[in-house]
Amino acid sequence: MKLTFTFYFLFFTALMHAQRDFSKVGITSEKLSDNIHVLFGAGGNIGLAIGETHAYVIDDQFGPLTDKILAHIKSITAKPVKYVLNTHWHGDHTGGNENMAKQGALIIAHDNVRKRMSTKQDRGGGRISEPSPEDALPVITFNDKMTLHLGNGKTMYAMHVNDAHTDGDSYYYFPEDNVLHMGDNFFEGRYPYIDLNSGGDIDGLISNVSMVLGMVDEETKIIPGHGKVAGKNDLESYKNVLTALRGRIVKARSDGNSLEETKKMGLSKEWDATHGTGFIGPDRIVEFIYKSAD
Repeated sequence: MKLTFTFYFLFFTALMHAQRDFSKVGITSEKLSDNIHVLFGAGGNIGLAIGETHAYVIDDQFGPLTDKILAHIKSITAKPVKYVLNTHWHGDHTGGNENMAKQGALIIAHDNVRKRMSTKQDRGGGRISEPSPEDALPVITFNDKMTLHLGNGKTMYAMHVNDAHTDGDSYYYFPEDNVLHMGDNFFEGRYPYIDLNSGGDIDGLISNVSMVLGMVDEETKIIPGHGKVAGKNDLESYKNVLTALRGRIVKARSDGNSLEETKKMGLSKEWDATHGTGFIGPDRIVEFIYKSAD
């Protein structure tokens, strides 16, 4: 019975995604500094940096939204989108890559983003992601870090971080503007998605968040992969939830409890009403931590 329910849940989830009406999605934005904006629509939050001669985009949501995204960018700046940088490989962050590339943008990402996008990926639960078209793949990749010089004394630092959401996660930091895009290492006000089939790991996630807390200040504006723009205190609260959950779940596992037994212990109950009503519920966050914590 449980297998049957899982099958139908996955089937109808895929069907709903395939039939999603993107015509109803609007693109909005928030200005974070003189030359940095964040765009919201459907999928991962988009970073927009306006350089001296070009615009730089961080993540590009779904392909059907590309025209709307570009139209909104044109309402902010007349400078053309020359570079698109991906925080990781998932389709709600890279689905517009092909369209952006065909309009002249160069796609940049970590080495593992190209590797995963160019090969068939087993997402678990019967979900398979086929290889992306060649035009959607990053044409410039890096393995550790990279600096982009935007002109007018502005820079963007690309930093590959520990395996956390996936094994290709990167942060994009604008030191002169005090803005950081964390991608899906940060789900503001929600439990995170730790993609175990893509190398995701709770210990890497906590380490990455701790690193950010050591490099930002009270004025830093943090763009999460999903959710509203946040600050240092929001990120600290997020870390505290993750750290507390990890400690409880590892203890339950060490005490000999199976995954199913651990799920029934209510270890996340004090945050479920605020963090567990979205994409990732209590059972899934327990499973992610149970399976990935060292």
